Amino acid sequence: MFKRLFGRERNNRSITNALYAEIVAAARQPFFYSDWDAPDTPLGRFEMLALHMFLFQHRMRDESGVSREIAQILIDEFFAEVEHSLRDLGIGDMGVPKRMKKLARMYYGRTASYADALERDDRPALAAALKRNIRPDSENWPQVDALAGYVIEADKTLAAQDSEAIQAGTIRFPVAGAA
Repeated sequence: MFKRLFGRERNNRSITNALYAEIVAAARQPFFYSDWDAPDTPLGRFEMLALHMFLFQHRMRDESGVSREIAQILIDEFFAEVEHSLRDLGIGDMGVPKRMKKLARMYYGRTASYADALERDDRPALAAALKRNIRPDSENWPQVDALAGYVIEADKTLAAQDSEAIQAGTIRFPVAGAA
């Protein structure tokens, strides 16, 4: 009995680790930073990871059972990694909770605007939300429309993927700039 329980936990961890690794790899595609001018800074990398985590969570939003559990584990892992990164950046124990609250508000605010634009199939609204969140300091970001196209393509690509494959630890994101 213990072998079965602990074996399942280890297997579930390997599944969530594989999915999280794919989300991170998708967010770290060099094309975002080199060609589409996403800021290659800690905050810029947070934005790209948050965007890809949103895409995964958006795919899983109507799922239940194991899929819902996986989605929850991954969002928990995301915020644990964000907290770890804050500590790596030298934020002290007293400052971490305040910054985590701010980053959580930022994440959930973004997910609401991205989801609204995707559900309305409103590419200009999606591009405006991406610009507002990823490059708020830039008056003009010509590459944002290409990024919005990528997000729309990623949303469709993820929606077409089988739930059982995701539950087994397999997920695919499009290659940035391939279209």
